[in-house]
Amino acid sequence: MYEILRKHIEKQITLTDEEFDFVQFHFKSRKYKRHQFIIQEGEMVKYSYFIISGLTKLVYQEESGKSHIISFAMEDWWESDFNAFLTQQPASFSLECIEDTEVLYISLADYKTICSQSQKIALFFLEKAHFGNIAAQRRILSLLTSNAKARYEQLLKQYPSLFQRVPKSLLAAYLGVSRETLSRLAG
Repeated sequence: MYEILRKHIEKQITLTDEEFDFVQFHFKSRKYKRHQFIIQEGEMVKYSYFIISGLTKLVYQEESGKSHIISFAMEDWWESDFNAFLTQQPASFSLECIEDTEVLYISLADYKTICSQSQKIALFFLEKAHFGNIAAQRRILSLLTSNAKARYEQLLKQYPSLFQRVPKSLLAAYLGVSRETLSRLAG
């Protein structure tokens, strides 16, 4: 399991065995069942999660009860309510498992420790944050400027495996359309 993390990190930087042992020491592992919450809205967010296996959804719940899927995260992705994690505020989002999911997780204190003691790891996380911001900006722009069909086609092109793993009702919620509209788009 830790080898998966090492391969992920080494897509961007090279680590010696000693450097990776230092990183690995600061992570713990946990398994979650399908429909289990990793983070619940209103709770303190103690960890950032690297997904080893499985699939999750990050959800914002309006007071009216309407849910908005902010993102999906699968193998080799990082997920958390990053604002709550980094500012140590209560979560605005819930993180729920769509499939049985195994993660490696790191606390904010351990995150700060490895970043302060390893310039390589600090750079790795900085690049991850940059790419996460780019993805978020692209998603916002897509929601603001693209019609439902274009958003559907973009998602299908970028993440075809999601269409095999995620129920249509969740894909529709992510795209901001009804299930019926999604069926028409897929047809």
